[in-house]
Amino acid sequence: MKLAWFGGVDWGAQKHHACVLDVAGQVLGEREFEHGGAGLSQMADWLLSFTAGEAGEVGVAIETPSGPVVESLLEHGFVVHSINPKQLDRFRDRISPAGAKDDRRDARVLASALRTDPHCLRRLEPTDPAIIELREWSRVSEELTRERVRLANRMRQQLWRYYPQFLAAVDDDVAAPWALDLWQSLPTPRAGQRARKATLSRVLKQHRIRRIDAGTLRDRLQVPAVKLTPGTAEAATTHVRLLVERLALLNRQLGHSGRQLDRSVRQLVEAAPGPDSGGSADEPPDAAILLSLPGIGTRVLATLLAEGSDAVRRRDHGALRCLCGVAPVTRRSGKSLLVTQRRAAHHRLRDAVFYWSRVAVQKDPVCHGRYLALRARGHGHARALRSVADRLLNVACAMLRDGTRFDPHRAGIGNT
Repeated sequence: MKLAWFGGVDWGAQKHHACVLDVAGQVLGEREFEHGGAGLSQMADWLLSFTAGEAGEVGVAIETPSGPVVESLLEHGFVVHSINPKQLDRFRDRISPAGAKDDRRDARVLASALRTDPHCLRRLEPTDPAIIELREWSRVSEELTRERVRLANRMRQQLWRYYPQFLAAVDDDVAAPWALDLWQSLPTPRAGQRARKATLSRVLKQHRIRRIDAGTLRDRLQVPAVKLTPGTAEAATTHVRLLVERLALLNRQLGHSGRQLDRSVRQLVEAAPGPDSGGSADEPPDAAILLSLPGIGTRVLATLLAEGSDAVRRRDHGALRCLCGVAPVTRRSGKSLLVTQRRAAHHRLRDAVFYWSRVAVQKDPVCHGRYLALRARGHGHARALRSVADRLLNVACAMLRDGTRFDPHRAGIGNT
């Protein structure tokens, strides 16, 4: 359906400013709406008031590709497009070369950009509920992991302050569940020096730790302690006790989120093709196709589907390589030519694809050969891995278009 009205929404924390243009670019109306259920419903009704009730004839441009405003507009049937904030800044110069900026002007710029340059905006589609759940668990898992690392570093610093032999005993893995239980049993250097072999064996057996035995662990704990001023060990012990409680909770939450993430991925891998998937009933789902690629695992697959679901659905290699940061940026002017790494990328996708390519180099002979060839040409480690990732994304999009799983013996796959 061809668009007949063009809206722009400058969203905010408290209020959203909307503007509507007709096909000639004339402003039909401007209005502010409070954020909330009532305000977003009023915005939808106001946008529909310019039409005969056909929400599909109204295009709406907005900066963010997600959030309650976008979801509300999509739920009402509007054709929603998102635009990069940097692009919006360039479009703003068309209306005000002096750099003037306010919410009303931004809403008008968004509507004008959608009317004149729709190809510069990305059309948004309602997201599969399974992908929404997967995205949430993927982000929660990463957030918990970062918090765990942060608390483990703080605990490591406190142990270095008064109990360095404990760090050596647990091989510096202070956030592991067995290390937390061991510290609770032996919280001070004096307790560590008096540790009984039966106590250490119980902790190791309970957590199934086999890389170290109780005798070696006791020898490490019986190293002479650091001499400290009175009160230092007690203060550090109190600090570590608080950190141990928080790390124990994080370990439980990480285990739960990991299981939920695995369950979500498994459901997508085993899902039957939907009526709108565009493929035949015999074709495997996208998650199963991607999981067959070398080097990819549950966490990488979850990030790829969660953060790049729109590009994956469109089989858009160009969009994926830009989102993942593997597409270089070329600046050419006269005799000057400069090719640099793309910095404007989705950080979660960039990290996931970097890890994917690193594992693929170890597991897949073609990826390994490509990596060695790039290093022989003088490329650095990271630059070579980005090229390997670019190839993997290209192969993934080709497999998704064909509806086939990865076959390492297929002729010509190494040159794709």
